[in-house]
Amino acid sequence: MTANDEYILEILESVGLINREQALRAREAAQQEDKGVVDVLARSGIVSKMDILKSLAGQFGMETITLTGLEIPQEVLDLVPGEVARRYKIVPVYKNEATLTVALSDPLDVETLDSLRYILKCNVEGVVAPEEEIEIALTHYYAHASATVESMLEEITEGTVAVPTDGIKDLSQEGEATEADAPIIKLVSLIILEAFRNRASDIHLEPLAKKFRVRYRIDGVLREVESPPKRLQSAIISRVKIMANMKIAEKRLPQDGRIQINVMGRDLDLRVSTIPASHGESIVMRILDKQSLLLGLPQLGFFSDDQQVFERLIGLSDGILLATGPTGSGKTTTLYACLNYINRPDRKIITVEDPVEYQLSGINQVHVRTDIGLTFAAALRSILRQAPNIIMIGEIRDFETAEIAVNASLTGHLVFSTLHTNDAPSAITRLLDIGVKPFLVASSVRAIMAQRLVRKICEKCKEEHKAQEAELRLLGPAAQQLAQTQQFKGKGCTDCQFTGYRGRLGIFEIFTVSDDVRHLIFEQTSASELRIKARELGMRTLREDGLRKVVAGVTTLEEVLRVTMGDID
Repeated sequence: MTANDEYILEILESVGLINREQALRAREAAQQEDKGVVDVLARSGIVSKMDILKSLAGQFGMETITLTGLEIPQEVLDLVPGEVARRYKIVPVYKNEATLTVALSDPLDVETLDSLRYILKCNVEGVVAPEEEIEIALTHYYAHASATVESMLEEITEGTVAVPTDGIKDLSQEGEATEADAPIIKLVSLIILEAFRNRASDIHLEPLAKKFRVRYRIDGVLREVESPPKRLQSAIISRVKIMANMKIAEKRLPQDGRIQINVMGRDLDLRVSTIPASHGESIVMRILDKQSLLLGLPQLGFFSDDQQVFERLIGLSDGILLATGPTGSGKTTTLYACLNYINRPDRKIITVEDPVEYQLSGINQVHVRTDIGLTFAAALRSILRQAPNIIMIGEIRDFETAEIAVNASLTGHLVFSTLHTNDAPSAITRLLDIGVKPFLVASSVRAIMAQRLVRKICEKCKEEHKAQEAELRLLGPAAQQLAQTQQFKGKGCTDCQFTGYRGRLGIFEIFTVSDDVRHLIFEQTSASELRIKARELGMRTLREDGLRKVVAGVTTLEEVLRVTMGDID
């Protein structure tokens, strides 16, 4: 915790935004988690980031500004070179006679304003804007000033790049790259940078018969981008493997690795996977952004009623809470957000994961390594001797893991885990199929939450929309009610890359295990009967939760139908 953080707490306390007790708790949490007090306070919901910015700006006689929707004239943008704007994380907003006004996110950062006065040779004043808006504005206004994958490819001519062979030396061990290697290093870096700018969750490098395809997964949908020439395939793959500390010469077996980089001021982890395919090694890089862990439950997609239920569940002292859904449905992000929510100094939390996707401050994380015998079950046996309060298991895959998880929950531990099932009630039958006895399942499982991710309507180009007849027919009885409500859809703009969607949120199916449900589990009732009972007790299905979000104007009927086609009413 820095001196600036102490000063911020004093200001917020003096203006009445927080009291002394809240300030002490924030100071303690910031020291424990090694984070700034602004992030700690905003995450806890005590005070919003915007209110904090307004209070701090007021102390320095500065105004706050919203960059969203603001059109900045090109002549103002031309006053600040792109590299200067990105280095200092500022955006010029207007010019008045001899004074240039720039937006910055930290009103205490007087050194930036002094540096800009010296560099730009004019008087510079500051206004305060949220950091997220500044990053978006920098990407929007200065994208042309930075190199792109397309422009980089134009610079790489035939013979510029030496294609690595099996015997190539590891450039990371040599300490420096040769002149011939430099274009490939830049190109791979730009592919990653462009993916981050486009909010991609995955980068796919796929060797095909006559081309080397590059695709980004943005908001859950794959999009093909400008692909490098086929002749650069070996060089690019080798560069990625070097960055991920993989064996370059090994091309016959799958490999896993990790790249840790800083992109535009953010620390990113890239989980890299290679697999031999017909025309070369296929690579997928999964981008793990730690800022996604700071999401509160509303940002994940919970409405207030579901949020209250879920907060009560994750506040229990024992039992098993399961998140279910297919790969890529956001289960891990939800569980991490839960751990962050309940992570306090008086609780010991241990996770067992394969692999550890995010490094969490204040939490003990165990990486499963089956090659040396450190399986989920072996790790779980050991961590129970560590006397944790809360355990997170990456996935329950077999009877041994399930049995230990059940025993842990019955001996006073709260256990979080995931299962691959299509809906919540099916998780019960899945545990029974694995071999867990019915009375143990009934006694240990507290709740199961199935989830999917749907794309959010872009707020910039949102407009009214009437549902198509074909879509309404797929809804069945719910169609008539939905047809009478106002709906929205994104028209498509530069902000959402003309897709009409920007960002994603969850739709949820929360199945709490009541006494009636326990009785059915004892009798080994089928998943369909459990589902009927759960509906009678008030469980809202994935599709029903999705339709609520259609009515609320945050997603479209098309999206909900796309991810819930298997949802049976």
